[in-house]
Amino acid sequence: MKIAITSTGETLDSPVDPRFGRAAWFIIVDSDSMEFEAIANDNVGAAGGAGISSAKVVIDAGAEAVLTGNCGPNAHRSLAAGGVKVYTGAAGTVKEAVEKFNSGELTAADGPSVGSHFGTGI
Repeated sequence: MKIAITSTGETLDSPVDPRFGRAAWFIIVDSDSMEFEAIANDNVGAAGGAGISSAKVVIDAGAEAVLTGNCGPNAHRSLAAGGVKVYTGAAGTVKEAVEKFNSGELTAADGPSVGSHFGTGI
């Protein structure tokens, strides 16, 4: 399965970024082979709409699931509309998050875990 993990860096050893829309990177991982691609998130400094724009990046990359620390309402709604399941509460490294996903330790979120503008300081 192709999954997207929010990350502070561009490797499997990078820490999971706790923010979805303003994550520094999206690591797109094949959860079976652990082959991955790093995509820089151009929405980090967006004035608004970062969650929706980031959801489009993940959907366009073909991800079927997202692992992240938190996900706001606009991003969650956009990901759900694109058929992408959201798993919040991910922590540790990208590799550790994928391992937890593969072992069933993460549960799909049925809604956003934070309010709008989380991580912007507003």
